[in-house]
Amino acid sequence: MIKKPQLSFWQIWNVSFGFLGVQFGFALQNANASRILANLGADLHSLSLFWLVAPVMGLLVQPVVGAASDSTWTRLGRRSPFILGGAIVSMLAMFFMPNSPYIISAGGVAALIFGAIMLALMDGSFNVTFQPFRALVSDMMPESQRNLGYSIQSFLINIGAVIGSALPYILTFMGVANEAPKGEVADSVIWSFYIGGSMLILSVLVTVFKTKEYPPEQFKAYNESDSQTVQDVKKSFWQILVSMPKTMIQLSVVQLFSWFPLFLMWVYSVPAIAQHYWHTEIGDSSSKAFNEAGNWVGLSFAAYSLFAALFSLAMPFLIKSLGRKSVYSLSLLLGGLGYLSLFLFQNPSFILISMFGIGIAWATILAMPYAILSDVLPSNQTGIYMGLFNLTVVIPQILSGLFSGLILKYFFNNQAIYILVLAGIFMVLGSASVFLVKDKAIEIK
Repeated sequence: MIKKPQLSFWQIWNVSFGFLGVQFGFALQNANASRILANLGADLHSLSLFWLVAPVMGLLVQPVVGAASDSTWTRLGRRSPFILGGAIVSMLAMFFMPNSPYIISAGGVAALIFGAIMLALMDGSFNVTFQPFRALVSDMMPESQRNLGYSIQSFLINIGAVIGSALPYILTFMGVANEAPKGEVADSVIWSFYIGGSMLILSVLVTVFKTKEYPPEQFKAYNESDSQTVQDVKKSFWQILVSMPKTMIQLSVVQLFSWFPLFLMWVYSVPAIAQHYWHTEIGDSSSKAFNEAGNWVGLSFAAYSLFAALFSLAMPFLIKSLGRKSVYSLSLLLGGLGYLSLFLFQNPSFILISMFGIGIAWATILAMPYAILSDVLPSNQTGIYMGLFNLTVVIPQILSGLFSGLILKYFFNNQAIYILVLAGIFMVLGSASVFLVKDKAIEIK
């Protein structure tokens, strides 16, 4: 087997640079979609159901895209066409979603449904872009550089998220209107989505045109006789599913306890923070207090992304001294404690302390499972397996979306802060479940 060449730092940087823009857009969606839907008329209990369309799109899209990118080759490469196509559709959906009441002039339920469709299209397209990006790191880098590659990817993801999450707050500070009548969306959010969509496509173009993917024959030479590679035979989806590595199944348990609480945070942070810290009433989505809480949630999400970006820089060194599983488990524990602490604080400024732990957990969730998994996947089927593995991202979100509204109504008396407490408990369980995972890197030592 011919060894893959070591990449320079800037080559590794370019491979993942598009993730900066993708996460810029994803962060805007996470921090503002509930705010937009609430402004368009969605009530507190139905928010999770509107969000549900996003992971369902991921469930449908990711395995198909993964399998297709394994067997595709164009002048741009095999992963790049999917990365670019997903980015273009995501950008258009970002432009349309906050303008739903203006595009659908009838307003009301029609505008709300259009906004939900744009959310589904946006998130589905993000998934089309995300999955090949994960596989691209594995394609381009030798094993010795993958921890670094996924750490740089996590760093760029979180830099994009910092800017995207804070942008409505920044624009409000600059004088852009942050309030809008019921049924409309504030200008600070609309302009944030315009800027985010533009940043998304520009950064993806850097990756697409600065990264030269290995052509089929060269890729085969780098991976032929690799101990991770299976024979090049066609398998049915079911055969691939039942033959997945045990590590992938073990990681799926950790993913359940990681992504279930993340979805809760994205859906309910705005109403939870508005109720618990600004003392707003249920259904209040157009008041100054609610919109201030919305901006503060964006700023808080920027904070956890900044902490995640900084931790991503330290992660490769911590892994060398402590091992991947120890860093992974400790990070999720800190994330769980971060969620739980949100209930204890009363001053909004203290939310930044909670975001420290959540940010550390987020950094490892973005990098660690993929680094562990990439060491056990057959090289000629990385795309399909990464696509299947991403089901462990969307299925917990679907479960969360189906049941969280009922839990909020019947168990928590519509007090959304308790949903974030539940998120903390789940992530602590995720920390414990890391020790069920068999990490190949430990076996090599």
